Amino acid sequence: MNEQNKNSQAHEESPKTLQGEKAVTSSSWKKMLSKRWVFPAAYLAAAAIILTLVWVYQDASQKPLNPDKSVTTTGNGSKAATGTDVKDEEVVEVVANSQNMISPAGDAADVSIVKKFYDAEGSAEEHQEAMVQYNDTFTPNLGIDLAAKDDKPFEVKAVLDGTISRVEDHPVNGMVVEITHPGDLKTVYQSLSDVKVEQGAEVKQGDTIASAGRSEFEKELGNHVHFEVYEGDSLANPSSYLSKK
Repeated sequence: MNEQNKNSQAHEESPKTLQGEKAVTSSSWKKMLSKRWVFPAAYLAAAAIILTLVWVYQDASQKPLNPDKSVTTTGNGSKAATGTDVKDEEVVEVVANSQNMISPAGDAADVSIVKKFYDAEGSAEEHQEAMVQYNDTFTPNLGIDLAAKDDKPFEVKAVLDGTISRVEDHPVNGMVVEITHPGDLKTVYQSLSDVKVEQGAEVKQGDTIASAGRSEFEKELGNHVHFEVYEGDSLANPSSYLSKK
């Protein structure tokens, strides 16, 4: 009878032992989580993982799509990848920008500037010399005027490679030729005679486009060529280009 009671007590105490073990395990987790360093350590570990993933992503995104193609800078400052095709227009522009502008009179030694460009930053005396009188009205000279000492006509040259964009017989300015050059540059030649080019034609630097002639606007200058330079839509001083020769 006593043995049965002992066995019964042993069976009843057995679950208590298991429940006691679970209680001890739960208590140990609570003790660990109650430590002050647990949550900061977990936070730092998570932050380190996130920063590592961000660094890996940025490093991958900055790699070139094709590492075999290096980037070089063309003469006009634009970038082109080696091993790729460069458009013909870009090549032409680089070549044109590498040219130094020649005089519209070419190498004619007896031709000189007889009226300068009206420079807003010039002196009062320079302003007066750069004024053109027409019908009792004084107008700033928008270009430079070149003439020979003996007043004889001379050949007028294309100062750069380009395309003839205008040929006009103007009632005041005389025969006018306009040449458009790569790089948003344009040159205008007035007071011409014997024009040898047509609109749309391609010309090379030094090609003869006409001869110096006369115009109603500057008739006191005799045979001459009036020469203007435009950067985009803005006037530029032609002498600043010719001085780079």
